[in-house]
Amino acid sequence: MERNNKEVLITGSSRGIGRAAAILLAQNGYDIVLHCNKNIDKAKEVQKEIGQNSRILQFDISNREETKRVLLDDIEKNGVYYGIVLNAGIAQDNVLPAMEDSEWDNVINTNLGGFYNVIKPLIMPIIQSKKKNRIIALSSISGITGNRGQMNYSASKAGIIGAVKALSLEVAKRGITVNCVAPGVIESDMTVDLPKEQVINMIPMKRFGKPEEVAAVINFLMSEGASYITGQVISVNGGMC
Repeated sequence: MERNNKEVLITGSSRGIGRAAAILLAQNGYDIVLHCNKNIDKAKEVQKEIGQNSRILQFDISNREETKRVLLDDIEKNGVYYGIVLNAGIAQDNVLPAMEDSEWDNVINTNLGGFYNVIKPLIMPIIQSKKKNRIIALSSISGITGNRGQMNYSASKAGIIGAVKALSLEVAKRGITVNCVAPGVIESDMTVDLPKEQVINMIPMKRFGKPEEVAAVINFLMSEGASYITGQVISVNGGMC
């Protein structure tokens, strides 16, 4: 396979959508910078599947100083990333009357704060690299429509959409694209405990999506063919509104 000498950082790439995106982008010639927080063994499994053109970074995206230190150290050694896929996130579901303060703080600080913590130290190096880079953030249908028992998660994912739209305007003239992918119900660790028959009745296509179907959209947005697409939210949700 011919390499294209373009490097992509994918946060939360040890499983689910992040793992599927890492594998597909690697198959399409990108060098992959995998990221994990705690599960280094899973990240190593993905690295083994991808092959030699990858490396692993380990940090907690909710920890601003650690994230900045690890990322700046990496790009000083290896150069600025062509693409960034902001996929890492958590869910701690609860209806508002029962929601603990920590459940709100953890989800907002990880999902929305993590977006800021990763992008902030990288944005000037990206601009200065003049690579016409790609930034792709994962939102969710919950960030578009809301979802009962997910006020914290919905708020964080809606915030990502707003952040993507604002950032896309700031960097558009430099040829940098910033887009959002909003999955619906995707087969993953986060959906394994859902009442499947009940949820499927809410999906027009009557099935859960696959991580590879989300990865295909990420792969397109990373490509030259997507160079005039920016500030957009692309839903991958089987027809859910």
